[in-house]
Amino acid sequence: MRLYTNVSSMIAYENYSRNSKLLSESLKRLSTGLRINSASDDPSGLAIADKLRTQASSVQQSIENANSAIAMTQIADKAMAEQSNILDIVKVKLLQASTDTTTDEGREAIRKDITKLLSQLNNIASQTNYNGNYILQKDQNDTAISDDSTFQIGEKALNTIDLKGIQANTVGLGLDALKNLGANSLSKTEAQNWLDNIDNSLTTLNTFRAEVGSTQNQLESSVRYMMTLKTNLKASESVIRDVDYAKEVAHFSKLKILVQAGIFAMAQANKIQEAMLRYLFR
Repeated sequence: MRLYTNVSSMIAYENYSRNSKLLSESLKRLSTGLRINSASDDPSGLAIADKLRTQASSVQQSIENANSAIAMTQIADKAMAEQSNILDIVKVKLLQASTDTTTDEGREAIRKDITKLLSQLNNIASQTNYNGNYILQKDQNDTAISDDSTFQIGEKALNTIDLKGIQANTVGLGLDALKNLGANSLSKTEAQNWLDNIDNSLTTLNTFRAEVGSTQNQLESSVRYMMTLKTNLKASESVIRDVDYAKEVAHFSKLKILVQAGIFAMAQANKIQEAMLRYLFR
């Protein structure tokens, strides 16, 4: 029996300190809800979880990009739907001007009406934009074809969806000459000659709308896929990063008992030394 160094007490204290530290870490996990609170908890798990979190964040931004692009295509589609209505009315007017029951004065009134309708068609093209990006022509004052649009839908540079340029104005639809007909220049023959051109213009406009519609369908499909992907990524991250409360509570209870036992063991180790001292000095 050695009195100078209480080895039993030191061993008890060592075990108590280790279990006390583990108890503190377990309590931190229970309070934060995270199994990994620092890199030392699980270095490899932290690296994997952070990569999954970054990927999930990238997918979320891609979903927002896609939803913005869908809004843009919807604006373009509604604008061109109104332009299609205008062309329908223009064709009806031309049919009215193509018959002999319409007088020259009536045709002049029709010409003025057609000019106003096609001017409105151009107004729609010059005003339709999303966040300053013009969709139906190059710019507000530039009737050239609009720039191709590229939507970033994915975390890699190549994960994009493209929308081809559109020129939904009287220049792009081949109706600029009809819009600019001079006074009293709309004859029966002239009106008849423009009927086929109107049909071609409608076909061109419908081609633009079909391109927009197919792009919108592609974007909506991407959103559905990415929402599922994001859910799975977050679930995978949760498995690694989040604490399992049932398991951790059981572990916490065990450690609490061990800490209490360590305190009792240190007390008993000191009592053994005290007993020896009483025996020596009785």
